[in-house]
Amino acid sequence: MTIVPMPIDEVIPEVKAALSKAGVAVLLAEPGAGKTTRTPLALLSEPWLEGQHILLLEPRRLAARSAAVYMAAQLGEPAGATVGYRMRGDSRVSDRTRITVVTEGILTRMLQQDPALLGTGLIIFDEFHERSLHADLGLALAWQSRELLREDLRLLVMSATLDPAPIAGLLNGAPVVQSAGRMYPVDTIHVGGASGEPLEQKVERAVRRALAEHEGSLLVFLPGAREIRRVGDTLQAGGLPAGVLLAPLYGALPQAEQRRAIEAPPAGQRKIVLATSIAESSLTVNGVTVVIDSGLRRTSLFSPRTGMSRLVTVRAARDSVDQRRGRAGRTAPGVCYRLWSEEADRQLEARTPPEMLEADLAPLALELAAWGAATPDELAWLDAPPAPPYARAVQLLRELGALDENGRVTAHGRRMAALGLHPRLAHMLLRARELGLGAEACALAALLEEQGLLRGPAGGGADLRSSLALVLAATGQPASAPGAAAGGAHAAAEAAGRLPGARATQGRDALQRIAALARQWAQRLAELEPAAPAAVASAGSEAIRASAGSASSAAMALAADRWCGLLVAFAYPERIAARRPDGRYLLRSGRGAHLTTKDSLGAASFLAIAEIDDEGAEGRIWLAAPLNEEDLYHYCARDIREERSAVWDEASGTVRARIRRTLGAILLKEQPDPEPGPEQIAQAWLDAVATKGVGILPWTDKARKLQARLLFLHRLNSDWPDVSDETLSATAEEWLAPYVTGVRKRSDLQALSLHSILEHRLTWPQQQALNDEAPTHLLVPSGSNIQVHYEGPQAPYAAVRLQEVFGLMETPCVGFGQVPITLHLLSPASRPVQVTADLRSFWANTYFDVKKDLKGRYPKHYWPDDPLEATATRRVRPPEGKR
Repeated sequence: MTIVPMPIDEVIPEVKAALSKAGVAVLLAEPGAGKTTRTPLALLSEPWLEGQHILLLEPRRLAARSAAVYMAAQLGEPAGATVGYRMRGDSRVSDRTRITVVTEGILTRMLQQDPALLGTGLIIFDEFHERSLHADLGLALAWQSRELLREDLRLLVMSATLDPAPIAGLLNGAPVVQSAGRMYPVDTIHVGGASGEPLEQKVERAVRRALAEHEGSLLVFLPGAREIRRVGDTLQAGGLPAGVLLAPLYGALPQAEQRRAIEAPPAGQRKIVLATSIAESSLTVNGVTVVIDSGLRRTSLFSPRTGMSRLVTVRAARDSVDQRRGRAGRTAPGVCYRLWSEEADRQLEARTPPEMLEADLAPLALELAAWGAATPDELAWLDAPPAPPYARAVQLLRELGALDENGRVTAHGRRMAALGLHPRLAHMLLRARELGLGAEACALAALLEEQGLLRGPAGGGADLRSSLALVLAATGQPASAPGAAAGGAHAAAEAAGRLPGARATQGRDALQRIAALARQWAQRLAELEPAAPAAVASAGSEAIRASAGSASSAAMALAADRWCGLLVAFAYPERIAARRPDGRYLLRSGRGAHLTTKDSLGAASFLAIAEIDDEGAEGRIWLAAPLNEEDLYHYCARDIREERSAVWDEASGTVRARIRRTLGAILLKEQPDPEPGPEQIAQAWLDAVATKGVGILPWTDKARKLQARLLFLHRLNSDWPDVSDETLSATAEEWLAPYVTGVRKRSDLQALSLHSILEHRLTWPQQQALNDEAPTHLLVPSGSNIQVHYEGPQAPYAAVRLQEVFGLMETPCVGFGQVPITLHLLSPASRPVQVTADLRSFWANTYFDVKKDLKGRYPKHYWPDDPLEATATRRVRPPEGKR
């Protein structure tokens, strides 16, 4: 085969020198330079690679397969000889293979199995500007392997649009090599349109204009498969010119259709390739000279608040649209139609955010734990994992049993990591295998990974049971059984015809792809896990198939109907939901959810939700299955909490006790508690006091008077306890708890002595000092004990007849001698005549006016001229000898 010179050839010597000397390098090469397919072949003969292999990491399966096939053809060999590839579900390698093109997940698995990567001399990270989670992780792991285990392991990072400075800095100042590339001129035309116009109409108008104005094939960039189908339907409905072929291109398509999309059209014909961002880089879609760019991309955004990811359609960034534009100039001059205005073009973000900053980090957290890293800080990152999503990921892994309380990976977590699935699905497979439900779980995992079959009508939710039954029928029988693949293909063809609303061909292809993936997971699970014990497996699919006698559709429907919800609950435990009286649902996490269509799901008491959006106060349920209540109680038993509580019922005057069983925010069952414990009863009273106040307690006048005395002393000295109503209510648990144990009814409460309880709050010295510093009574010269009041604005005060304090010169004081008692002086008829806190001043200045008035009204009583020398009396007059 003739080797056509490529721009990258000019800098290959520089790349070789950098890798030979520094061991690391960054290669920037514009689209069309040939970096992906020319560089690995050129490096293969380097002395430092003798006897070792090259791993070329590609972010997409289609690109990986195409690159391997192309390089093998350059050597005149089939894929699998010198150049091969490895990806999930497809592998072409042999003992002769020295260059292996792998997808990102494969590289992570290889590093986990052999951190030193013995036998590998060079890892090439291609199209690193896409900044996928696995690429960032793969580079971090490989760099640590080089730093700690393999200083001879060489790393080469390649990109067309990457800013080289940060990555070169990360790799300890790696040399940067730049190649000019081979681009033909591309004219850019901005096509505006009404803001509310449907995307398919905008695209159709641009396609028909391009077909009329330009030669060559068209590559149309759309955000996802759904838009590709809509645009394809619109173009076909309007009719296409003769000789114009229509080809979709997205990751979930069968390989044959993907190859048909990227191959050059037959002579004399043109193609319209409707593609996702899969065609942005690495791939050359032959014959394309026109690009039509919607300017949109679909991405998954993760919310740490809800723990959910949601697919959103957003504006593509500048680096992305420039990559797309370059597709029109790979083989000839071209043109790019951008479906937005020049003003909008100037407002584009410079770079697409790394997946690390937007994605669910649970897979990353599990990989790091399996690697032995306690925290992400132990590795070097271009962009470190953000803290909130990473913390939520660690929390999920603990809930799934993958990490222990110290954050270390468990044996279960290692098995999860070895499966290579999202941790949720890996956990589901392992739990299901224990129950003999491995086939169902593998089919469901394949369904959730390849969701083309799942979505119902626009805006509606989908019952996973029907789709799972179709896939189980398509697999034909357990993956470990002989003839599974052949039986599955036949069953897939039958099942496709029963797929509601699906085109027959698409349905058949989708089912075959999902069934094949399910068998792959089943095989991997069988290699990893021993068969389930027969006693346990009898509950699962193996027993169902045995009783049915064959893999009949009825048996598969029975298996799907019975176990689907449980399997989903294993994968998404926090999305178990209970039906509310109004028909909406409450998730275990406390979030609300609703179905937008009335179907069989709406009648279920419990749902296990596989997909729910993150918009608004309540999420919309997209994918779910009913969860059997018996299964919920049995398999989620360790997460169900039994709460015994009691509350004081004011109306009945009793404590009412309840038993509540909850699963997170979901109340499963509530019933009266016939035998509440004394602690519950006590807590009920304490809660009642805290909320309703101490006024519900049996206060006596004696207790209130003691409370007033203590408050008086507390105001003077904070060492004395604060026994105000507010403080007592707030601190009821501290002082009241020992006294209300076993008190069920209001009548039982009356036995409490609050006076004694308050006394017990005093220290022994305070108890001894209480009557001295806040006496209950005042002994006056007449011999009477007059009550001292400590409540009210004039406290402390005492009301005493004037005649009883004759001879008392100074006002009595309390409260450590600091506070005089306010005396309410009374007439013989006990009516107030004077209020004073200064007796000396009263005798000197006021008494004689008061005497004059009282003597006139009470002439028989004793009114001496000198009250300080007079004898106090409780009678009308003192005895003759004492006057």
